[in-house]
Amino acid sequence: MPSPADRRYSDSHEWHKLEGEVVTLGISKFAVDELTDVTYVEIKPAGTKIKPGDAVGEVESVKATSEIYSAVGGEIIEVNRALADDPAILNRDPYEAGWLCRIRVGDASALEALMGQGEYDEKHPT
Repeated sequence: MPSPADRRYSDSHEWHKLEGEVVTLGISKFAVDELTDVTYVEIKPAGTKIKPGDAVGEVESVKATSEIYSAVGGEIIEVNRALADDPAILNRDPYEAGWLCRIRVGDASALEALMGQGEYDEKHPT
C-alpha cells in the first residue's frame, strides 16, 4: 500500500501534512511496522513551542521506544487524545486516525527538504 501523496516524509519516518498554516504530524506505516505493537504514546501538550528538529514526544512498543521529531517549528495546538486510551490506533490507521499532533507553523518551507511519497516509498517499501 503506497503512502499518501498529500504529505512529506522525513528520514526518521514522520509524515507532515500541511493544511493552511497547520501541519498534522504522524508516523509512517513503515515505522509502525518496524515498531510492531504500539503500547504507549506521549506527545508534548498543546501550547508547547517547538523549533524545527525538536522532539515532540515518543512512541513505545513491545520492541522499542522512538522519539518523534517535527521538521517544522511552531506551536503544538492539538494532540490526538484518542491515542492515550488506545495507542494501537497507530497500528491500525497511521495515516488518518493515528495522527499525533497538529502544529501551527509560521514558516513551512522546511517541508520542501523532506521526501515526497514516491521517493519515500522507494526507500522504505511496506
